[in-house]
Parts: sequence; structure tokens; C-alpha cells
Amino acid sequence: MKLTALYLCLAILGLSCAAAAAEAPARRLRPPAILSPDIQTDRHVTFRLQAPKAAEVVVAGQWAEGRAPMVKGSNGLWSVTVGPIEPGVWEYSFQVDGLAMIDPSNPAIKPMRAPRTSILHLPGQPPLIHDFQDVPHGVVHQHAYRSPALGRLRELVVYTPPGYDRQPVTRFPTLYLQHGSGDNQATWIAHGKAHWILDNLIAQGRAKAMVVVMMDGHAATGGGAGGPQSNTALFERDLMENVLPFVEANYRVQADAASRAIAGLSMGGGQALAIGLQHPDRFAWVGGFSSGIPDQEALTALLTQPEAANQQLKLLWIACGKDDFLLKRNVEFVALLKEKNIRHTWRLSEGAHSWPVWRGYLAEFAPLLFQP
Repeated sequence: MKLTALYLCLAILGLSCAAAAAEAPARRLRPPAILSPDIQTDRHVTFRLQAPKAAEVVVAGQWAEGRAPMVKGSNGLWSVTVGPIEPGVWEYSFQVDGLAMIDPSNPAIKPMRAPRTSILHLPGQPPLIHDFQDVPHGVVHQHAYRSPALGRLRELVVYTPPGYDRQPVTRFPTLYLQHGSGDNQATWIAHGKAHWILDNLIAQGRAKAMVVVMMDGHAATGGGAGGPQSNTALFERDLMENVLPFVEANYRVQADAASRAIAGLSMGGGQALAIGLQHPDRFAWVGGFSSGIPDQEALTALLTQPEAANQQLKLLWIACGKDDFLLKRNVEFVALLKEKNIRHTWRLSEGAHSWPVWRGYLAEFAPLLFQP
């Protein structure tokens, strides 16, 4: 009986070894990982995509002359080398037979409701304001929270400045910073590099240490049914009823208007203007970057009581690029502010409706906040 059991064990062991040997060639046949983007020291970049059945593949990037056809190799691997590309944080996608898609070999994806662009980050020499630098760094916190105002689970991101945890009695001012349409609460960090911008500005002594809160600006469900006004109204409820109390209960922040700012870009700029200018008793610092301009109903208090607004608002900062499709609306809004003698700062810059412009605006706006 003992010999029979021994023969059985040996037989099982032999079968296991045979199976492992059969699997080994399959493992060896696994294709190597594709490197894309492949960044060279001279800032030329090679993009690659495995798409053996595709008839046409193009890389479309945000940098100058960013559209380039890719060439198909004998193994079905498409590639192209472009550049040199200027330092910056750029969006790009592959267009495969007309379908836009992310680069599947690149884990850096722009956070969006429907992600379709990848991120190419080329640091500057010397480093740019949004690049990682050898300075003290803050911490980025991610939160899920239940929103009674909206009746569902939501998410937000909070940046605390360098030294926050080492100053247990210090309370900090707060910037509520919003993204644009299609993006989400993570975009200002992953793609806008807001945390590194603040780190660098604080280290240079150009900006006050502050907490930054980034919410999901898409408060309406069903693709935003009801239009921008409905979405902004729901977003305002969530901000005022849920997020402000949450932040002020969980973070050491100052709870007065002079210590709160609200700003945003595009859709988020419209939200910041609508909410901030209706509630100067809650937000004394308001900024709009390439903003969608609120309708005049949302600005009634501002336009009918300009003297009160001038007393309560410490800064109303509006910026837009010369090639931005929202320039006309911003110019009209600024003209209305002038007509009503409402103090403001107007910043007309180069550029279009894009993240390279908005990173620059944050770097200009943040140093103005919470100053005497």
C-alpha cells in the first residue's frame, strides 16, 4: 500500500511538472510591454500603439503642430516621433480609424467624466511653476461624503499646505477651486498640478499657506438636465449645506468671509462667479478663469448694490485668453462691472480655452489671496 501511494504521488508530481512546462512557452510568448510615450532628453517623444487591424492611426496633441500620422510596422505596432515639444503638461489622444482614445500604455490619464485624453508632462529646465520642485510639499486628501442636499454619494479633494500637520493650533484660509465641464474633482491635481503650483508659490514666499478644496462640479444627474443654471443651483446647495460644514469640521480652517476664496475655470468659473458674487458675506475673494458668465438674475445683488459689493469683496479677478471662445462674454461682463463702478481686476492674456492658460491663471491668482 505504501509503494502504491508513493507511485501515485510521483505520478501527480510528474503531471504537474508537465503542465508547468506546457505553460512556460505560453508565458514566454507574452508580448513585451509597449513604451509610450517614450521621452528623449532632447524633448523628442515617440508614441506607440499596438493596433494590427487599424487602417489609420494619428496622435493628436495639445502642443504646437500636435497632430501627426503614425506609421504601421510589420508587427502591427504603430509609431511616430515628434518634437522637440515645449516643456509643459499636455493632453493627447490616439485617433484610431476616427475613434479618439487614450494611450493604453500611459497610466497618466486626465480625470474626466468620460476619459479620452492622456497626459504628457515635460518638465522645464529650470522647473516651471507647475513642475515638481525640491521644496516642502503639502498633502492631497481624497474624501467620499454623503450629500443630503443631492441625495447621493459624492467625492471631493482637499489640499493641505506644507507644515499643516506640524501646526496643530494654526487655522488656514481656504480656496474653493473648481474645474470645467467634463472634468471632475481630481482634474486640478492630476492635470492642473494645483498642489505643486501652491507648494512652489508658498516656498517662494509669494502665496499664503492655504487649504484648497476641489469638488465635483457636476451636481445635476442625467447629463446636466436643466442646463447650467440648474446645475449651478444644485452645486451651490451641496457646497453651502454639505461641503462647507464638512471642511470646517474636519480641517483647521478659518470660518469667515475674509478667509474664504472661490474660483474656477470655464463652467467652474461660472459657478464661482454666481456663488461668490451672491454670497460676498461668505466669500470675499472671487476669481473666474475663462468663465461661463452667470445670467444677470444671479448677479442682481451685485449689480443693484455695487457699494455694498465693493465693501465686502476684497478681490474680484477675471481672466480670459485672446483666442478663447468665451472672450466676448467676459468682455461684456467686465464692461458691465465698469458701468456699475464695481471694483475688479481684468486680465486679458494670450491663449485659448485650455489648461496651459488656466495653470498660469492659478499661479497669478493665488498670490493675491488673503493679503492685507
